[in-house]
Amino acid sequence: MEGLKVLREELVAFCKERALKGTILLAPEGINLFVAGSADGIEELMQRLRGLPGLEDLAPKYSTSEEQPFSRMLVRLKKEIIAFGVEGIDPASYTSPRLEARTLKQWLDEGRPVLLYDTRNDYEIKLGTFRNAIPAGIDHFRHFPEAVARLPEEMKHAPVVTFCTGGIRCEKAAPFMEGAGFREVYQLEGGILKYFEEVGGEHYDGECFVFDQRVGVDPALRETGSAVCFVCQAPLTAEEQEDPRHVPERSCPHCYRSDAEKISERIARREAELARVSEPLPGSVAYENRRPLRVPEWLDGRAILEVLEGLFPQMSPEDWLERIQAGLVLDPQGRVGCPEQIARSGEEWTRVFPGTVEPAVNTAIRVLHEDEAIVVLHKPAPLPMHPCGRYNRNTLGFLLHAAWHPEKPRLVHRLDANTTGLVICARTRHFAKRLQPEFERGEVEKCYLARVQGHPVDDEFTIDAPIRVEATELGAREIGPDGQAAVTRFRVLRRDGDGSALLEARPLTGRTNQIRIHLWHAGFPIVGDPVYLSGGRRGEKQTLALEDAPMALHAWRLAFRHPLDGQRVEFEAPAPAWAD
Repeated sequence: MEGLKVLREELVAFCKERALKGTILLAPEGINLFVAGSADGIEELMQRLRGLPGLEDLAPKYSTSEEQPFSRMLVRLKKEIIAFGVEGIDPASYTSPRLEARTLKQWLDEGRPVLLYDTRNDYEIKLGTFRNAIPAGIDHFRHFPEAVARLPEEMKHAPVVTFCTGGIRCEKAAPFMEGAGFREVYQLEGGILKYFEEVGGEHYDGECFVFDQRVGVDPALRETGSAVCFVCQAPLTAEEQEDPRHVPERSCPHCYRSDAEKISERIARREAELARVSEPLPGSVAYENRRPLRVPEWLDGRAILEVLEGLFPQMSPEDWLERIQAGLVLDPQGRVGCPEQIARSGEEWTRVFPGTVEPAVNTAIRVLHEDEAIVVLHKPAPLPMHPCGRYNRNTLGFLLHAAWHPEKPRLVHRLDANTTGLVICARTRHFAKRLQPEFERGEVEKCYLARVQGHPVDDEFTIDAPIRVEATELGAREIGPDGQAAVTRFRVLRRDGDGSALLEARPLTGRTNQIRIHLWHAGFPIVGDPVYLSGGRRGEKQTLALEDAPMALHAWRLAFRHPLDGQRVEFEAPAPAWAD
């Protein structure tokens, strides 16, 4: 290869001096070139190449062009002229018998029983090939061995003529077939282009694909009207160029995808990426979790120990003191805090939790729709949407940011960790600012499915009961006259023999746990709810474990104005098994 590097520099300078453009490939096994320029310049290049050892008999194929088909001059070094990847195939030491173009034509004129095997890629064959030729059926020459393995056994006993554009690929294809047990294999000398040059287009249908701006040439070696798709590089006939699916620089009949197909393909990629970032669960490996803490106005001017006691009364002062002294509470500058250090309203302190391992969650997230503005998801359960309690990385938001990176889809509303169903995300901050107010103003139509304990007497009923903002230690809410207005309409869909009933719930306001609390308040708690139990009792667990029976609450349908055009859209998540 060292000698080839020197030759490369010489050839680059030689060609540039003569205004030649194109590509020359140099490899230990030989040379391949497509070069265009003046007749004198080309002839000088041929004389220079014939002066190289082994290239004394170099016989190129010539064709004329009114315009320069190449934009620059490249001389490249390669391990192989044509990538094949099979050991022991060396054209410099052995090639199969060569068949002259005139001889092949004579055989075909006589009707001699010979098999023509096209070793080119499918997209090349599309423009034309020899009549009754057998296509390899490949999209890259590296797949040629697999194509040969698929050929019927009886072909091994018949004479086979391999051919390609200029004969280069057959230098390897034909010897490989001999090694695979084919008894009589020839390679068409000079390929299709030499056949055109010497005998014309008899026994050949169509044109020949070439790897330059001409795209295709006819048997007279004249440029045809074929083109290449800018996107997928497929050759296009004149008829295909008139196809409405052909949009220059955007699509052609081969790569065109309808909007529905594009969305489907995008969704498949998103779900595959979600599966990748979820295995293993990001919170299943111990890590240092840092959680921000913003000092509220009512604790302004207090020592940080008092602030922590006030915000987290479930922990004892002794526990907080021990955590501060262990360096697990950092001040706004990132320094280890002191118990007596004064905290000011609005400051952001940090709590450090080393060795954090989070509980397992359900990551079977489905993408139902995605466009330029929104992503619609079907959330499984249990799966918290945001960091809270024992969860930080094992959350929907964290997984979304990992799967959509570098984008950061924004969750514009909330679902309980134990609730399944529709979740709407905005793809940018701009669209989030348009969507979130719709939820806040109660303009989004929400419809849930719920299975409850007991049979409501009325087929339709409304619960109007205010819900307090303050939460209990486990985050539960309570009904109270001093709470925020909360209204939910219910309709009984079915009363079942096991004592449960299936309801449709439409919350007209958006309070935390609203549907769960209203049904619990009415004496019809949701089946599987770990907090709001039968008999007015409260449970001691907030988020279900992965192995627990599901909570029977499902965000079924959502209707809202699309942030792109303001048109009303509606989405539905498939009903869960408990709703059957």
